[in-house]
Amino acid sequence: MTTPPPLLGTLETALYARDLDAACDFWTRVIGLELITRVPGRHVFFRTGDTPRPQVLLVFDPTATATPPRPDARLPVPPHGASGPGHACLAVAPDTLDRWRVHLERHGIGIEADFHWPQGGRSIYFRDPAGNSIELADPAIWRKSDCAAP
Repeated sequence: MTTPPPLLGTLETALYARDLDAACDFWTRVIGLELITRVPGRHVFFRTGDTPRPQVLLVFDPTATATPPRPDARLPVPPHGASGPGHACLAVAPDTLDRWRVHLERHGIGIEADFHWPQGGRSIYFRDPAGNSIELADPAIWRKSDCAAP
C-alpha cells in the first residue's frame, strides 16, 4: 500500500442544466460570477474565486456530456453527467448572509432553508433555474476542529 500524495483542494465543481442560457443569466446576473467561457449547447464555465488558487463552477448540458469523445478528439474528456438535482455550496462571509437573502428574494428566488449549524456557521439554501440545490454558507460550518470523525 502507498500513501496518496497531497491534494491542493477542489478546483472545479460541476452542475448540470438543460437550459444553458438560463444558467448563464442566473450565475452572472443574480449570483455575480464571472463568465469564463461558453460553448452553446454544451457548457458555461464561471470563476468563483482565485485565492489561494483558481476555483471554477462548470455547468454542463447533461445530454452533451453523456456521449464519449471521438477517438481523434483533441480533448478526450470522459463522458459524465447527472440526472436529478445536484448540489453546490459557495462560501460567503457570515456578515453578508442577510444581504444575500434579501438579494435573492428581490430576484424572485425562494429560500428553501436558512439555519445555523450546531457546530457554528449558517447556511442559506435555494434553487437555481435547473433545480439544483445551491447553498451559500459561512465557511465555519466546516472548521476542521468541529467536524466529527466518521
